[in-house]
Amino acid sequence: MHDAVRVLVADDEGLIRAGFRVLVDASPGLTVVGEAADGAAAVRQCRALRPDVVLMDIRMPGMDGLEATRHVAGDDSLATRVLVVTTFGDDEYVFAALRAGASGFVLKDTRPEDLVDAIHVVAAGEALLAPRVTTKLVAEFVRRDRVPRTRARAVGLDELTEREREVLVQVAAGKSNAEIAGHFVVSLNTVKTHVSRLLFKLAARDRAQLVVLAYESGLVTPGA
Repeated sequence: MHDAVRVLVADDEGLIRAGFRVLVDASPGLTVVGEAADGAAAVRQCRALRPDVVLMDIRMPGMDGLEATRHVAGDDSLATRVLVVTTFGDDEYVFAALRAGASGFVLKDTRPEDLVDAIHVVAAGEALLAPRVTTKLVAEFVRRDRVPRTRARAVGLDELTEREREVLVQVAAGKSNAEIAGHFVVSLNTVKTHVSRLLFKLAARDRAQLVVLAYESGLVTPGA
């Protein structure tokens, strides 16, 4: 039997924290190990409790969720993945959160079962929830930012094989491993191997960063 996924809930509204706690604790395979009312507390709790996933609100007093995400994702001693909890009004922050190291995001009005699924997905390293929606946002904000391709990223892309580039394009389109396997008519293990090599060669933390890199590098263009 697998250990339960350990979850930290970070939100400045007590009622929301309580709601998330009830939902998560009632879900098989999940357990809440702590709560935080601001970003600084979230970082401290992550270091003290070592959760697998932190549900991170963006707008919190003091240190906000973006800065807290940078601290958590940037701490090599932690294996904690950040799942940002946002509203439609926070769209401007979504891409910034992904670049800060978040593994994905969910909307606060998402269905309870979808939030539970998202936690499991992120804990397993699959990253983005509702990837097609997310990639549209990523594409839009990369277009706005016009982020120049760095030499490091260019060198990383040059090291990819043709098939790895094709797989990266599919990942950026929000396709799951199973969908990619079906597209190329290869085994699921073959796709997992390609994705693992992409993560290694591009020094990416997870699939969310692969999506960002695909757009930032120009391999995938907004609207394509």
